[in-house]
Amino acid sequence: MSNVKKDRSLISVLLPVFNGEIFIKQAIESILSQTYEKFELIIIDDGSKDGSAAIIREISDKRIFYYYQSNQGLVATLNRGIALSRGEYIARQDQDDLAYPKRFERQICFLENNSNYGMVGTWANIIQGTKMTERVHKHSSESIYLKFGLLLGNPFVHSSMMIRRKVFEDVGLYSTDKTRQPPEDYELWSRIARKYEIANIPEILQGYREVPSSMCRTEMQSYIEKEFIIMVENIAILLNRTKSDKNICDLAALACSAYHKLSCNVNYTEIKRLVYEAADKLSELNGVSSKILRVRIPYHLRRIHNQYIKYKFGAKVAKIFSIWNKLVYSRQEQRN
Repeated sequence: MSNVKKDRSLISVLLPVFNGEIFIKQAIESILSQTYEKFELIIIDDGSKDGSAAIIREISDKRIFYYYQSNQGLVATLNRGIALSRGEYIARQDQDDLAYPKRFERQICFLENNSNYGMVGTWANIIQGTKMTERVHKHSSESIYLKFGLLLGNPFVHSSMMIRRKVFEDVGLYSTDKTRQPPEDYELWSRIARKYEIANIPEILQGYREVPSSMCRTEMQSYIEKEFIIMVENIAILLNRTKSDKNICDLAALACSAYHKLSCNVNYTEIKRLVYEAADKLSELNGVSSKILRVRIPYHLRRIHNQYIKYKFGAKVAKIFSIWNKLVYSRQEQRN
């Protein structure tokens, strides 16, 4: 981390760029249009071969700090951005996403008024190419639900995040271990959630663009492999068990569709029991009633159960069964 004196009210926005000429201008302009204006925008061009550099240099604003480097990858670029930053808060922005005008205003207000929270994301519209869809990333907003969600997936939109600087000093930067990234964001959130409260602002304050070149789409198998590793670790740490525990591995494999990681004799009853045990343990550690998380369990089990049926009987049977599955768990949710 830099020894430069940090500005408590300043936001440092990290915007890594790699061949982003199609949408980079819109992404930058969405940051410059924020209602909260005290920020620095750190743009690091990670060896682009297209017209990204020329587009960026055409935009004149004293808050922009532009750097070019030979290609080093996303994690190294983000870590360099953190080292260069001067703000008390670190915000993320992707080269093809949009930050809506009040995003920073809402996020800095939340963190200023909730000192025990380490990071906060937002809900996000999903944009497919240049077309706005009706789909929304509408994840939980409360810390306890998000901590539970992190055991079985990633309930945050990376480009919507704002993180307190102190968090990086406490838990470290993005992992440079190639076996743990991507998903570099999920890995980092998991470490942060063990030490801090976490949140999403329940407002659509970001536009998330789905593009064919997204890493998790072009390298899906590798992504799933690493997601599985992080899930197993999260559950094992919470329950104080080994990462080789059969039921933990089977639960994680179903949660991230890593069917090749399933054991020869999957016991769904034990997996279900494990989910309840994890919920109760997390409730205990966070000083909340177990009932709070137990009402959310049917939602997670519905997804895991459907993956189990798909593994056992195939996609066609799973599709039919999912309708019945949804009805059963919906009734359970109503009773709870």
